[in-house]
Amino acid sequence: MTPMSVIRIVRHTRMSPDEVWRRLTDWERHAGHVPLTRTVVLTPPPTHVGTRFTARTGLGRAGVDDPMEVVRWEPPTSARPGRCRLEKRGRVVLGWVEIEVRPAGAGTRILWLEDLRVRGLPRILDPLTVSAGRLLFGRALTGLLGENPRGAHR
Repeated sequence: MTPMSVIRIVRHTRMSPDEVWRRLTDWERHAGHVPLTRTVVLTPPPTHVGTRFTARTGLGRAGVDDPMEVVRWEPPTSARPGRCRLEKRGRVVLGWVEIEVRPAGAGTRILWLEDLRVRGLPRILDPLTVSAGRLLFGRALTGLLGENPRGAHR
């Protein structure tokens, strides 16, 4: 059973798994699709286990940092799907993100799971956090893919 704070988004696209992987793991590009956010990668490329970056959301000094670290990095191959796991390392924003990219027919199936918690926010508000996160990250995913989505938000 999935915890109440987990955001689940499933998408299908005609793009290849390699192209989807490239777009979804271009961390700095995420900032262009999440309002009022900029992303700074703190480790040298290419991405690997141990890559760290921070997404800062807000205006000026009024903002929240969301530092993350790549703890699983398995780009897609012809034999297996691509999988990436990020751990949120912040003082305010907690949780993790898992991205899975797998071939599906003539395209790719994307599974985005995110456990998003905000320190100090009561767990009773988890359903609101999940709804807002699904909307925000669903729109970001659409922008990162650069096409009209096929598939369901779940």
